[in-house]
Amino acid sequence: MGKTLYIMFLWHMHQPYYKDPFKGEYILPWVRLHGIKDYYDMVAILRDFPDIHQTFNLVPSLLEQIGDYTKNKAKDRYMYHTLIPADSLSLAEKVFILHNFFLANWDNMIKVYPRYYELLAKRGYYISKKELERVSKYFTSQDFLDLQVCFNLCWFDPLFRENDTFLIELIRKEKDFTEEEKRILIEKQIEILGLIIPEYKEMEERGQIEISTSPYFHPILPLLCDTDSAKVAMPWIRLPHDRFSHPEDAEEQIRRATHYHEKTFGRKPEGIWPSEGSVSKEILPLISKEGINWIASDEGILSASLGINIDRDFSGITKNPEILYRAYQTENLSIVFRDHILSDLIGFVYSRWDTKNAVEDFIGRLHKIREGLSNSNEDHIVSIILDGENAWEHYRNDGRAFLLHLYERLSSDPFLKVVTMTEYLRDHFPEKRIENIFSGSWINRNFAIWIGHEEDNTAWDLLGRTRRDLIEYEEATDVKDKEILSKAWREIYIAEGSDWCWWYGDEHSTENAAEFDELFRSHLKKVYDFIGREIPPDLLIPVIKEDRKFQPTVEITSFISPVIDGEVSNYYEWLSAAYLDVSKMGGTMHRAESILSHIYYGFDLKNIFIRFDTQRRLKDPKVSEITFSIRFLKPENISVEINCSPAEKSTRAGLFRHINGERFLIENISTIAASDIIELALPFSLLDVKESNEVAFVVIVKRDEAELEKWPYKGYISFNVPTPDFEAIMWKV
Repeated sequence: MGKTLYIMFLWHMHQPYYKDPFKGEYILPWVRLHGIKDYYDMVAILRDFPDIHQTFNLVPSLLEQIGDYTKNKAKDRYMYHTLIPADSLSLAEKVFILHNFFLANWDNMIKVYPRYYELLAKRGYYISKKELERVSKYFTSQDFLDLQVCFNLCWFDPLFRENDTFLIELIRKEKDFTEEEKRILIEKQIEILGLIIPEYKEMEERGQIEISTSPYFHPILPLLCDTDSAKVAMPWIRLPHDRFSHPEDAEEQIRRATHYHEKTFGRKPEGIWPSEGSVSKEILPLISKEGINWIASDEGILSASLGINIDRDFSGITKNPEILYRAYQTENLSIVFRDHILSDLIGFVYSRWDTKNAVEDFIGRLHKIREGLSNSNEDHIVSIILDGENAWEHYRNDGRAFLLHLYERLSSDPFLKVVTMTEYLRDHFPEKRIENIFSGSWINRNFAIWIGHEEDNTAWDLLGRTRRDLIEYEEATDVKDKEILSKAWREIYIAEGSDWCWWYGDEHSTENAAEFDELFRSHLKKVYDFIGREIPPDLLIPVIKEDRKFQPTVEITSFISPVIDGEVSNYYEWLSAAYLDVSKMGGTMHRAESILSHIYYGFDLKNIFIRFDTQRRLKDPKVSEITFSIRFLKPENISVEINCSPAEKSTRAGLFRHINGERFLIENISTIAASDIIELALPFSLLDVKESNEVAFVVIVKRDEAELEKWPYKGYISFNVPTPDFEAIMWKV
């Protein structure tokens, strides 16, 4: 009859760290929403299948955020927009909801709710952000209320939708929801988040699951140790300008993970899934030092490490199964390698199949593997490793039917035994060794996703420079505030996470690319905020190349000559200037509360003219406490700081130069006035720029050196110093 084939499922549960370090709110809602859809039910479903033992890899940064929602009443931007009464929504809030509250799988999460699909059709299936303001006029308050509810309802797992009385009634009602029902719906989400960690703890104590971990903020460990490790798989790769080589950071990410895991679950983890299955020879002693017994990676790494191809037939079945389906020793660690085909079939293919056919195909493949090992005297293990959350929205009913049928078939099959990794290793200590582990990840056995593209390399250089500046501060400071330094280092470790560079470059795309970019730079900016140094100007603009240069609402059309008196002297003096309408721009700020409403800029041959219009009159005490900073990116290291004191009837402006994080006054500027508006004339000669040179800047509104808002919210304002024939050229255009 043949030997038993062991099967090890490892479900990797991970989300990046979404909290804005300046505002303390979560920018994106995916921890909360995947929490009610995937994290609880994936382990709870096993209660009905006691013979199915599985490994769950829970990343500490995910667990920390779940705890923040349940213990600290944390909120995210999407929750905030959900809880606003529908009849009180501002135009900006309506646009946000129309843009973001359809971010769910249309076929499996929106179309199944008739009212939700009706609202999608009303908004338009494919619509630009610019059209959302117009579309919002056709949505009633009840439309928005129903949309707020539908978006939050569609993420609940079938386990809850089919058994919770409140959710059953809400689904049956279908539309015309109330504010009270919306409030209870959010409370229900937080209640479910509170069930997640206790469920995993109980299932591990019962012996049915094993919980492993990953480095705390999910960094690519080999690249932390040395970005040059990317050359192993790609000798031709173009690397960042500055080499990043900090194995001490890799060690700290591992140490923090194991300690947090022990604190959360009462025991240290036996195993680690290195982020993205990324391994190298250099990271192995760092992992084993923390008492870890096993790690896992991808079959491509095994093939490259041994110099042997993992051959497959036309159907994808392994021709040399005795190589792939076993555990190995490397350094002081056991290591297994995922079956790429089987893992990806669940992750990306079976969602399009009939459930029964998909499961039968999967079971059939396992038996073909077992048959291929029939002449072996050893036991073998098939490792199936994939994300535990992202696949299921592509399945009908969140993949529940697929998992139920799969677990039924596996439970009843006498030749297939599903075990945890540690259970298998307990009885099968690896005899074969790998002396030199190849440096790469589970994707194409290299690191091309995270390094090599211009945007990736820019991010690594920004991270490296910020880290060096923190060390310089740490070494130069006599009296050290350990708490401040600890917080600053935490921001560095967050910025080392793999998810930021996952979205940089052209390999992947997401609706939330701008938010990921914003978060990455915010964590680096927060380091400078902690140590009291000026934020470098390149952290003020996006890493995403296409978002860097901002297009104003209206471009400059001709020279202007405004009277610098703080008044709109006549209709025509700023008519030919370019301007930004802040009320129509997105960003991290709630625009209704922003200080600035419009920014105008123009020039003649000798001066750049800048005008600020504020939401409140300048004599408002709140405005008088504000500093308006014009931070120039080109030319570099220059800013103009404007301080208005209406009570003293004075307005001061100075040109500053920034050197090593400090600001030095170069010259006071007299051509400044503030009354109803703020107007400034700044000679090009002070900026030391010539004809056709590019001038680029951002406007930052500060109170006590703390940034309140930045405009443009992404990118920068840019123009070229005009030549005498500028108007003639514009006339021809």
